[in-house]
Amino acid sequence: MAKIIELFNHKGGVSKTTTTFNIAWKISEKNKKILLVDADPQCNLTGMFLGEDFDDYYENEETRHLNIKDAVNMAFKGSPNPITAIECPHHEKNNNLYLIPGHMDLSEYESSLNLALTSNNAILTLQNLPGAFYELIKKTCDKYDIDYVFIDMNPGLSAINQTFFMYADAFIVPTNPDPFSVMALKTLRKTLPRWKKLAESSRIYFSESTYPLPEAEMKFIGVIIQRFSLRNRKAAKPYTGKIEEIKKYIEDDFYKELSKHNMVFANSKRVDNHCLGEISDFGSLLQKAHEARIPVFALRKEDMSFSGNVYESMEAKRLGYDKLFNDISDVILELV
Repeated sequence: MAKIIELFNHKGGVSKTTTTFNIAWKISEKNKKILLVDADPQCNLTGMFLGEDFDDYYENEETRHLNIKDAVNMAFKGSPNPITAIECPHHEKNNNLYLIPGHMDLSEYESSLNLALTSNNAILTLQNLPGAFYELIKKTCDKYDIDYVFIDMNPGLSAINQTFFMYADAFIVPTNPDPFSVMALKTLRKTLPRWKKLAESSRIYFSESTYPLPEAEMKFIGVIIQRFSLRNRKAAKPYTGKIEEIKKYIEDDFYKELSKHNMVFANSKRVDNHCLGEISDFGSLLQKAHEARIPVFALRKEDMSFSGNVYESMEAKRLGYDKLFNDISDVILELV
């Protein structure tokens, strides 16, 4: 089975979707097949992936049911039909990148999943629900010979997010240096070990179901600090204090708490302060990347449409981001 990696923070506005797309793309450049899973009802990852084809995908009779919600609908409706792999779109500029598209009504499954997770399998009609999405992912990975899965989840502490977290071999916490960043980390410090404990106990209850839960380890890779501006090639003064506060909290409290629950990698000291990277705002490169449907670091000169000194400046920034994401992807490949 491919390794499942998730970028998760219940706090919004941390560039979770963009970073998921960028890391997945960078790892795909290392001759790895990647499956992106859009588990966020906002479907931003799907929009980023499909671009101008987004509306057509959900309106076309041949593709509109090929999404994360409809693909597991039989389990939630109690149908005897088994979950099977879907025909996934692959990125037109990256043959190693596949997608299970999202659905804006995915949250309709929230109440059923919540009941399933809290009933200890006492309600037999719900026993197949927690493992249903994993079955879809597993079958799709087999179909496309996938090496790594990246799941994009919505901001929140929902039963849907809890279910997907139970599938994770490893996870990354994206954050940004604002007044609520450490507050969110404090919540995750308490919530994520609780989710792992529930996952481990739930495997017993759901072991005889059609779609059992996987033996996932849910281990912390590191934090990524992003969405801040630069001045003289360093984080601008309003952000420096918060960046150091985040690093200190991760090192002194977050990492130590997760260590108690076997949620860290033995060799994760390779990452300074457990910070995978500090990624400043992409600036004008971001719009160019969105137009080309590729990461900032994959932009070519013809994509940027800059010239002269402006191009040289933008190219230097692009190369910097390329190194950052390359270093992050190397750590992920080493640990997971």
